[in-house]
Amino acid sequence: MDARLNYYGNSVAAKFAKYINSAGKVVGDSTLPAATQELVKIRASQINGCGFCTDMHTKDATHAGETSVRLNLIAAWREAKVFTEAERAALELTEQGTRIADAACGVTDEAWANAAKHYDEDQLAALVSLIALINAYNRMNMIIQQPAGDYQPGQFG
Repeated sequence: MDARLNYYGNSVAAKFAKYINSAGKVVGDSTLPAATQELVKIRASQINGCGFCTDMHTKDATHAGETSVRLNLIAAWREAKVFTEAERAALELTEQGTRIADAACGVTDEAWANAAKHYDEDQLAALVSLIALINAYNRMNMIIQQPAGDYQPGQFG
């Protein structure tokens, strides 16, 4: 299977990717815990059915020392005992922010308040930005049908 578009081989797409990757660096350099960042990216990618991003972020998380137990339970985080309360709050915000069209109210005040109990304002800004960013990446990869499975940790720098 080949992607419909070589995203890095097209000048317009490559320029866009450069800027969106810069936005990702801002979030990556924030004080939002790296493990939480990977959990958010994986959960949004699972919901959106983005194989490329799910492959990338599970491999990156594994490479960074995340356990297979936690990775295997991300989709069932509500029933799993392996996530902290802060991670649960981030995962709930991720789900509601990703499924925003599925609920008439968007993200609930309860989900926001729960996240705000665990993260300071800069971390919340990073979390919201990350949710928006991974959803953008998911949509780009889904539209062009980017194949999954060949990603190697660190491949993009």
